[in-house]
Amino acid sequence: MKEKSTWQRILLVVLGAVVMAWNIRIFVRAGDMIPGGFNGLTLLIQSIFSTFLHLELPFSLINLILNAIPAIISFKFIGKKFTLYSCLMIVLSSILTDLLPGFEVTTNPLLISIFGGIINGCAISLCLFANATSGGTDFIAIFFSQRKGIDTWNYIFLGNVVMLVVAGLLFGWERALYSIVFQFASTQILHMLYKRYQKKTLLVITDHPEEVYHVIRDNTNHDATQFTGVGCYEGQERQMLYSVVSAEEAKNTIRDIRKTDPKAFINCLNTEQITGRFYTRPND
Repeated sequence: MKEKSTWQRILLVVLGAVVMAWNIRIFVRAGDMIPGGFNGLTLLIQSIFSTFLHLELPFSLINLILNAIPAIISFKFIGKKFTLYSCLMIVLSSILTDLLPGFEVTTNPLLISIFGGIINGCAISLCLFANATSGGTDFIAIFFSQRKGIDTWNYIFLGNVVMLVVAGLLFGWERALYSIVFQFASTQILHMLYKRYQKKTLLVITDHPEEVYHVIRDNTNHDATQFTGVGCYEGQERQMLYSVVSAEEAKNTIRDIRKTDPKAFINCLNTEQITGRFYTRPND
């Protein structure tokens, strides 16, 4: 796939930071939501200091301190450019959250949790499209996934649950329950917009297996397995290629296969889980 230029990545990160900061100012704080990750932890710490110690701590200070160690680990072990773009997102969104003015759109907590979650998912997606993250728990998850082969998303989810339980105990369960709706809406938008880690299985019946294989390999850097079978209707020998690719690569790959063999029969299936070697583009 075509790589984005430096300016395209910077533009996406800046736009994502602005959207995230506005969302925190307009929706998250209006509804006292607790989003997932370090942004949610930052807001929770702010609320605790404000309510019990009567100290107003800036969002940027807390968020930057929380992200410092994960960012250093990411820079050393995941990817330098990836970390720098992510740090731009973290710093910019943190500062803008303190500087941008907020205004009231609605006071309905259900509308705030739904639309705030949707906008939050869009902001994170913009950042991911630039091959960066919004920081915090993303650094941790990617590090353990790529370097240690450990799936930590369930542990991060558990951490978010603990955070919501603390918020419920301190500030009321209604706030925590609406925050769950917020996080669910955000997750659904992320799942819909960002498909890098989703998988598709391609089953291609073709009379030109060699040419189709080269399309799959050149587009995705994935291999394919060729099977020989017999078409039951005509009784003729047919060739089928089997390959698993990322969901973001599937659309362009299918398009190019159709150009190579207009008569190819293509079945594209959702893949829930794979075991074995699967090539994932490394973070730069």
